[in-house]
Amino acid sequence: MIVERDRLPEELQSIPAEEFRRSERDWQTDERFTTEPIGFYKDALRRLFSNKVSVVSLAAIVIIIVLALIVPNVTGYGYTEQNVKQKNLPSKVPGLCRLGILDGTRVLTNIKKTSISDPKRYPEGCVLEVIREYKAGKQTVVDVKVDYYKYCGVPEGEYHWMGTDYLGRDILTRLFKGTRISLMIAFLSVVTNLIIGVVYGSVAGYYGGRVDLFLTHLAEVLDGLPYIVVTILFMLWLGSGMLSIVLALTVTGWIGTARLTRAQFYRYKGREYVLAARTLGVPDKKLIFRHILPNTVGPLITRAMIAVPGAIFSESFLAYIGLGIKPPEPSIGILLSEGQKVLLQYPNQTFFPAVLISVLMIAFNMLSNGLRDAMDPSRRGED
Repeated sequence: MIVERDRLPEELQSIPAEEFRRSERDWQTDERFTTEPIGFYKDALRRLFSNKVSVVSLAAIVIIIVLALIVPNVTGYGYTEQNVKQKNLPSKVPGLCRLGILDGTRVLTNIKKTSISDPKRYPEGCVLEVIREYKAGKQTVVDVKVDYYKYCGVPEGEYHWMGTDYLGRDILTRLFKGTRISLMIAFLSVVTNLIIGVVYGSVAGYYGGRVDLFLTHLAEVLDGLPYIVVTILFMLWLGSGMLSIVLALTVTGWIGTARLTRAQFYRYKGREYVLAARTLGVPDKKLIFRHILPNTVGPLITRAMIAVPGAIFSESFLAYIGLGIKPPEPSIGILLSEGQKVLLQYPNQTFFPAVLISVLMIAFNMLSNGLRDAMDPSRRGED
């Protein structure tokens, strides 16, 4: 910076000009960034995939979805196809049956000893082992281990990996067909809840005042409606089916999303960049959807992922108590409801649906936890 001589203090003005020297400063610049700049969502994705539990959960969800799309079309059985001669078959998997695992055998109890030699009732090679022999009155009875597929006359080379139900329908086909329906109901209800909740919460949070007061109290009134009663009313009005269940899940399911969105709007609508945009004449629509709403995307995605297992569980619960979709359409809840009636006699009919819904619930919850941590702005840049 150059200063004129007459502006210098008096004691400096008396110094001859040749005594002054130009001051040089060795300017140093900051080091250049050598790494690629990372945006918020890219950084969140990186942190998500560094979480091994989240990656395993995501892989499990993708595998189940792919199986739900493929398996019902490749088993060779229709999900409504019945064969009462092959009802309640145990699980039999090719390859594993040679190891004595899921080999299609079953123990029959209290069988007359004389009847096991009858080829009409017990074909050749059907009886594998006599486990116990005892007296029941004057009769000699036995417990025998049989090849249940030969016992029911199932052709050689025909397998039911998860067995059959009380009408002889293949459980593997029905389970993944039911998984497809349950996931479809869950995703439809979650997307609908997300859209309604975002719009409702955005309007309430942005305008505030009487508008917010009215919308908040309306949501509280709807939240007090009895869930089961509302579901039954929809069933009476529209009949049992997917539409009735989706509507029942969306009557009050959007309220939590609306409250979250409203809170985020109250947090961000007073920020400087929003006030500047409003001063420049930006319309409310653009302020809501371009300047404020993007800040709520992270929490909304996390909430949506948490809502999916909740919707699956709700659909299964409704099907379990008899308010599910119309037979013969399957769902996980319907299979569980049918299987629990014969749990002690044929546990495979309950075991496989229970394992699948448990895996889905755990995987979605673990993925939701990973998404919540990955989209936490305070953790941005962490390794």
